[in-house]
Amino acid sequence: MNEQRRQILEMLAEGKITADEAERLINALERERLDSAPGAAPRSKPRPRYLRVVMAAADGTGGDGASRLNIRVPIQLLRAGVRLTSLIPPQALTRINAELDKSGVPIDLAQLKPQHLDDLIEHLDELTVDVDDADTKLQVFCE
Repeated sequence: MNEQRRQILEMLAEGKITADEAERLINALERERLDSAPGAAPRSKPRPRYLRVVMAAADGTGGDGASRLNIRVPIQLLRAGVRLTSLIPPQALTRINAELDKSGVPIDLAQLKPQHLDDLIEHLDELTVDVDDADTKLQVFCE
């Protein structure tokens, strides 16, 4: 184990950084090591592994302060979900689509295909959404 990796793990053990931060640091070290290897070919950007949604909002409900949301969804989970839609009986799909439409989500689950999700994920890699409002900040990005 190299010295930098050991230092990152020590900071994690001491509670100075979170597990997510440690993972990002170790991944950055690994990328740096591979990029600086002699004779290494230039690498393309690694495929995203997670879809991250982060929100911070002032709590207008008279609660005890600000609300925070930090969701990290594995892209593999999205792929599995799309594949599972093929197992839903057609009658149930019709009812699910109708309920989604009533709720304001006009998605036809029968049209979801794994190749469509792969195309979406490829484009999401370039996506970063930042919304700054007076009381709310929202970020959606891939990592």
